[in-house]
Amino acid sequence: MVADSTCFVCQMASSSCQCLFGHRSFFHGESRFQSKTDLFSSTQPFTLEFIMNQNSVTTYPQKSLCSQVAALPDLGEFFWEKDPTPILDMVDTPIQLKNLSCKVSYLYNHYLFDLCCKLQMSVGELISDPIQELKQLASEIRSEISFIMSNAHKPYKASLSVVELTVAIHHVFHAPMDKILWDDGEQTYAHKILTGRRALMHTLKQRKGLSGFTSRAESDYDAFGAGHGCNSISAGLGMAVARDIQGKKNRVVAIINNLTTMAGQVYEAMSNAGYLDSNMIVILNDSRHSLHPKLDDGSKMAINPLSSSLSKLQSSRSFRRFREAAKGITKRIGKAVHELAAKVDEYTRGMMGPLGATLFEELGLYYIGPVDGHNIDDLVCVLNEVASLDSTGPVLVHVITEDEKDSESTEEGKMIESLATVACGRASDQCTLSHRCQTGTPKSCSLVSDCMSIKSSLRTFNDVLVEALVAEAERDKSIVVVHAGTGLDPSIKFFQTRFPDRFFDVGMAEQHAITFSAGLSCGGMKPFCIIPSTFLQRGYDQVVEDVDLQKVPVRFAISSAGLVGSEGPTQSGIFDIAFMACLPNMIVMAPSDEDELVDMVATAVLVDDRPICFRYPRIALFGNGSSLRNGTPLEIGKGEILVEGKHVALLGYGVMVQNCIKAQSLLASLGIEVTVASARFCKPLDIELIRELCQDHQFLITVEEGTIGGFGTHVSQFLALDGLLDGRVMWRPVLLPDNYIEHASPREQLDIAGLTGHHIAATALSLLGRYREAFSLMH
Repeated sequence: MVADSTCFVCQMASSSCQCLFGHRSFFHGESRFQSKTDLFSSTQPFTLEFIMNQNSVTTYPQKSLCSQVAALPDLGEFFWEKDPTPILDMVDTPIQLKNLSCKVSYLYNHYLFDLCCKLQMSVGELISDPIQELKQLASEIRSEISFIMSNAHKPYKASLSVVELTVAIHHVFHAPMDKILWDDGEQTYAHKILTGRRALMHTLKQRKGLSGFTSRAESDYDAFGAGHGCNSISAGLGMAVARDIQGKKNRVVAIINNLTTMAGQVYEAMSNAGYLDSNMIVILNDSRHSLHPKLDDGSKMAINPLSSSLSKLQSSRSFRRFREAAKGITKRIGKAVHELAAKVDEYTRGMMGPLGATLFEELGLYYIGPVDGHNIDDLVCVLNEVASLDSTGPVLVHVITEDEKDSESTEEGKMIESLATVACGRASDQCTLSHRCQTGTPKSCSLVSDCMSIKSSLRTFNDVLVEALVAEAERDKSIVVVHAGTGLDPSIKFFQTRFPDRFFDVGMAEQHAITFSAGLSCGGMKPFCIIPSTFLQRGYDQVVEDVDLQKVPVRFAISSAGLVGSEGPTQSGIFDIAFMACLPNMIVMAPSDEDELVDMVATAVLVDDRPICFRYPRIALFGNGSSLRNGTPLEIGKGEILVEGKHVALLGYGVMVQNCIKAQSLLASLGIEVTVASARFCKPLDIELIRELCQDHQFLITVEEGTIGGFGTHVSQFLALDGLLDGRVMWRPVLLPDNYIEHASPREQLDIAGLTGHHIAATALSLLGRYREAFSLMH
């Protein structure tokens, strides 16, 4: 037996024990175990009475200890700085939220005493009050998210607003049997922590780490992938109908937010859910405190005892049964009476609910709310009642949360994070210049003393685009900007500030944005429709039918094109070259640098007989911050030779031209003279430039950050039809592979995709038959 004043796990005095990840006093004092073997082999849990009779705490049985070790995060040198999380340390799966009292009894140590003092409760009261335990668990999760994400310099405040809601959902429902679907990836961090991924949270958005979104491949608790948002109700309804057909009884819960309610798919799904009348639960996380589209015009909702009581009444089983019975009686009396009763019911509930709540009733969802999203007592009460209802159709629970999300800093954080290693050129696991700091603090970088000190010199293609648009808009009063997608890049707000009457942000309503832009064009304006590449996919039908088919001169500025680093395949913009260049009337461009981007803005202003688009990536430009030059309109369908050579021709499209120049430098050191050309246009192609390159070179390599069917495909189509492939010319495409590139740093993603300067140079060496040098270059 180890002495009372010594911990038998670490063999240290109680005053200095830091065993079990810093939780002191777990094993001090009299112990019922004779050794560590006894500790790990025991399966008999301790009763509360036994613990209360001890001078100090006894210990965990085997499963609890294993669960604790599995749940703890691997934070390396940061771990000792974090606040203790004794209850969270015992939770590895959601099922453990249903019997926390038993687990809390294992944590009867000085942390528990501190907690009881803070809550002004006795230990027995805490252990006997599951709601109080859930509140403490939510507090610990909030602390955990803040600590891990702030050290990783990743945006996380949106997740803090739904911590209590997440805890309540997993306490009431039985995932993964019950299907829980999320619309917003950034709001799922608490969900990930509670579903066995806490130990990997520090790898979020890193290569081979956790995804920033829900992922069916990552966990059984992720019922459906949350990417662009607004899909949870549609997918959830499909699961609910499949459940009904198969005769199952599991619940389906879809969580949406203010941002996704701007998308039409949400209302399409609600309408269909109301028509099918299948049981499912929709939770609206309302952080704006208003259902009114204009926050200034709508009254802010406040949660008070009356609204809380009414929400509980609406969700209660007895009230719902009474309501259904009343419906049945009025139907029997007659149609007129039934319709009158329905109107009275709608009017009464409209009076009780907030402005706009009757919309959901009209769509066929039973509205409950508003509910305080930070009051676990109310959340658990309402969700328990809703979960107990059978055969009553779809329900919408309106939850009010505090918006802890700073959208400007979030967008800026995402932007800086995506820039990765542009400045210092290190591998992502070593770079500490930007927000992708993995192994230390920013001050350890050899180039700068603080990562935020680069903000003044850090510019992006978005910055250049907006400055060019402002310059053009000052000269041309007909220029307007329409923005769609999630979030608003800080640089775009510059145009909004200068021309508030000529700027329109429609949110996640890409289909509307495109047709709205077409209407503006038909009305005599010159619209620039700024949409991230990945979100342009959602409005493709409008691009085809409302713009290209009618030859309406809409100017598409396609942002975040190509690979996007830590956002992974969900937000990557890799398909736009293929799906825009196949349209008969579309002019398709891509700048190789910021100067060409300015010129393409000037070119787009002058095109007034057909639609035109240009893509640009989300990467950094490190310039001297000089004033923007005036753009020079480009000749449509004309590229440019940048470097003259004779052995191999590299024809780059967009920013891949810069990697072609890097490849040219590598090959020059090996005595190989390379021609580098910037195509500028994918449609129409510069056929004279292509013919010239084929005439002067035996080997032609096209390079693009796009998929099969893009720039290289259009070049090969021309080469084949022109007979250029019938002779001595050998053509090779360098493009993205036919698979999704998972989240990693931009540098790592380009390496995985084979689009770096080294890969391009190795392709040229292979064509020349210099395989050994190609292999050496790649390794």
